[in-house]
Amino acid sequence: MRRAMFLIIVAIVFAGMAAAVVVRAVSQNTGGAGQMRGMATPVALYEVETRSFADIVEALGTANANESVLVTAKISDTISRIHFDSGQQVAAGDILVELRDAEEVAGLSEARASLREAQQELERIRDLTERGVAPRSRLDEIQANAERARARVAALEARVADRLIRAPFDGVVGLRAVSLGQLVRPGDTIAQLDDTSIIKLDFTLPERFLATVSAGMEIVALTSAFPGEEFTGQITQIDSRIDPATRAVTVRAEIDNADGRLRPGLLMTVQVRRDPRTRPSVPETAITRLRDQVFVYTVAQDEAGQYAVQREIRVGARSDGFLEVLDGLEAGTVIVRQGVHRIRDGARISPRDAVQGPRTADNAVAAAAAGTSAGSANP
Repeated sequence: MRRAMFLIIVAIVFAGMAAAVVVRAVSQNTGGAGQMRGMATPVALYEVETRSFADIVEALGTANANESVLVTAKISDTISRIHFDSGQQVAAGDILVELRDAEEVAGLSEARASLREAQQELERIRDLTERGVAPRSRLDEIQANAERARARVAALEARVADRLIRAPFDGVVGLRAVSLGQLVRPGDTIAQLDDTSIIKLDFTLPERFLATVSAGMEIVALTSAFPGEEFTGQITQIDSRIDPATRAVTVRAEIDNADGRLRPGLLMTVQVRRDPRTRPSVPETAITRLRDQVFVYTVAQDEAGQYAVQREIRVGARSDGFLEVLDGLEAGTVIVRQGVHRIRDGARISPRDAVQGPRTADNAVAAAAAGTSAGSANP
């Protein structure tokens, strides 16, 4: 009796296991049909739009001012006046510092008085010479004296001008390095003047990119000083030599910096964008791969509702989580953005939120319904 009961229990267990296997196999084989009969899988949809892509070469570069100079004195003397503050914007020709010039100004006044006397004497002798009263040699002597007086005035004017230190170009003055009454000598730094209206960004590229980089190409620069912000510019110059030690060439790009946010010395990541183009794009979450093949699921519709249609595409570059579509998909097509691993070709789907993309959700769903491929199998 016990043996019979044991055999019955074993038979029941094996029968249950067999039934479970059969049910699972049937559900796997007819899963798509079950979904099409009403078991719709919730998914997120996306309307394909075009994006800009380019082949990107990255490098590190250093920002430099458009023009930069250390303001110094030409002569040794003490500072009598300072006309700037640290960080001030100045124009070309503005006086930054005055050196003591009392002696030179006095000498210039004396020289100008002597020049006036020499010119008056020259006029008098010229008149006498024309009337034949004074000899020609006397006129030549007085004319030479006037020329010497004029040269002395010019020399003293230059010495006075050397004591007025001016800005050579428009720019921003850095930190002041001198004080009132300080003795400065030739070569002593008074301040640094930078023209930052344009930033010259110098970076190096391996020599293998020499043939693919040229003046006029667009670059994008990033810096940790402004996280997530892009600064665009253009390559203006490529060095005429390649460094024999590093086998790299120095490239210079210019970035408009009218707002003055970028400053010389910044370390920047440079992206050289070659072959810019605009193509349809799909989110990375929307693709599935099988060996070397790439697929997306487009959305079609029949009387029973929406269903997924698997479509093979060819992809290219990647940018900000999107893939460039080279072939197989057009802008405006509605595809499954999320949930692709829970569906298969012909599976019933149910959008769980608004369609993302350039058009409204209603227009996108209508486009999906109208765009049902004539060659698609209706499961």
